[in-house]
Amino acid sequence: MKILLIITGGVAAFKSLELLRELKKQDHQIRCILTKGAENFITPLSVAALSGEQAYTELWDVTQEAEIGHIQLARWADGIAVLPATAHFIAKIAHGLADDLASTVILAATCPVVIAPAMNVQMWLKPITQNNIAALQAQNMYIVPPSNGEMACGEFGEGRLAEQADIIAAIKNSTNVDNRLVNQHIIITAGGTKEQIDPIRFIGNHSSGKQGFEIAKAAAKAGANVTLISATQSLPIPSGVNMIFAPNADEMLHAVHNALPADVFIGTAAVADWRVENTAQQKLKKTDTSDNLTLNLVKTTDILASIAVHTNRPKLVIGFAAETENLIENAKAKLASKKCDIIFANNVGDDKVFGKDENEIVMVDKTGSSAWGRLSKTNVARKIVDVIVERL
Repeated sequence: MKILLIITGGVAAFKSLELLRELKKQDHQIRCILTKGAENFITPLSVAALSGEQAYTELWDVTQEAEIGHIQLARWADGIAVLPATAHFIAKIAHGLADDLASTVILAATCPVVIAPAMNVQMWLKPITQNNIAALQAQNMYIVPPSNGEMACGEFGEGRLAEQADIIAAIKNSTNVDNRLVNQHIIITAGGTKEQIDPIRFIGNHSSGKQGFEIAKAAAKAGANVTLISATQSLPIPSGVNMIFAPNADEMLHAVHNALPADVFIGTAAVADWRVENTAQQKLKKTDTSDNLTLNLVKTTDILASIAVHTNRPKLVIGFAAETENLIENAKAKLASKKCDIIFANNVGDDKVFGKDENEIVMVDKTGSSAWGRLSKTNVARKIVDVIVERL
């Protein structure tokens, strides 16, 4: 495979050399573009030595551009990978700017493009950066999210360059056409619902929706027609996915039923089991006469169970079980009571899963259970797609 590696000016630029070496070991042909910023961290000579090819740096090279070099590079590649992708470079290509060789090649490219961001955690979390990431996803670019950890600046959080194995997997996946789920309609729920107490307060949970969004992304990548019904709007909508916002259990129930018929239903959302019977129309105030507030709660309709017995029941009904104890026993009980085909169970105690980029899954069905170990949520999603393909 012919891979064009674009290296931008981040501290993690040195990791591109390790990736380059590994890709060469796997018999890929690599050409590299360095931005001006990247040359502050690594040299064109080191890149050329490892790749066995000329390192490209200038848009205004007379010899190369006499042959329209930026177009030739864009057409040469089977896939393009940008790492580390700085906040500046992400913003530039998200808005279609093309003032150097790297950004011009991106704009001219017709092959898959993989973006591996790396930056300070606060830069990554800024809404403008997340909006730019969403814009790249809308252009069908593949994002390899940064991981959590200590950074060169001394801060800790999400912003470290993703692991080499995840980047290589993304490059390979992006260039492989996957049609295993073509013509299959998959409904996925994600996020934690919020059941209103009054216009300000709600009953909720810690579910971020990350796992559901990753499954939606993986299913769409496999060619499925994906309807993602989400209780959160804080995550970028995966490319090619139809997302419906449903913030509470009742709205999510109706959205799921309205989205039928489907071939597969996957309930990853953490839907509240209870809601307030009578939501206050105005903010509830503290009073001097009472130190207690009593709320009358009523059960919400179980979405997973309702789908499993629906007249338009999908061929495959999959649920998730977030547990804090007796993981396998509770998952088996849920499998039977909800009348679904598979339960993916995870232990969410001790802050292990909610909001994190990793998950530890046990798959439970009528034949028994299978532990998958701790994986990134991206890889969990890919394995779930594999299971769906096998079962269908």
